[in-house]
Amino acid sequence: MSDGTPGPQASAAAALAFVEDGQTLGLGTGRAAAAFVRALGARVADGLRVRGVPTSNATAELARELAIPLITLADAERLDITFDGADEVDPSLDVIKGYGGALVREKIVAASSERLVILIGSEKLVPKLGARGKLPVEVVPFGESLARRCLRDLGCEPALRLADDGQPYLTDNGNHILDCAVSAIEQPAQLDRDILAIPGVLGTGLFVAMAKAVIVQNGEQVEVLQR
Repeated sequence: MSDGTPGPQASAAAALAFVEDGQTLGLGTGRAAAAFVRALGARVADGLRVRGVPTSNATAELARELAIPLITLADAERLDITFDGADEVDPSLDVIKGYGGALVREKIVAASSERLVILIGSEKLVPKLGARGKLPVEVVPFGESLARRCLRDLGCEPALRLADDGQPYLTDNGNHILDCAVSAIEQPAQLDRDILAIPGVLGTGLFVAMAKAVIVQNGEQVEVLQR
């Protein structure tokens, strides 16, 4: 990479150790997840038999380019493992995701899987979730004004995410994202429940007690943390 920071290829290679022939895999979204999809594509080209369920249109496009067979979540029903990145991981292996905008589909696919394996760089490790100051929340556009008021009442100041053209960013589901300003979150599970109780909210970036393993890349070194 131009800034001298190693890419996520080492963590992607380590993630392949979790994959077995014949499995159905959830394919996450973002830089680390894309590195895994590329590594998986090379294995598929060598004869590995797997099927994938993508969490975003971008991931689906990449998987098709690499000739990874794709199926729908409805056809898969239960997945063996989902591989995805994260924006924060705390010592309990709880996670914040959603900076890339695919949080709702990512959570649905992760919840449909026997295991969720997260790939991150060591800079994503935090003492408490919320350390980077942002929690994405996906909302139905019609309910955005209500969600804003209720999020403020919870101490989460919302800001509408904008696309490059200055218009509201739209998720693959056609919804908006409110990026909420947060500090260290003392009770992530409770905050997740409180936000989900707001009418019009479809999901938060809090993935609590979902990750079974986190692959951490530090330089070219890789460590696997297990729940």
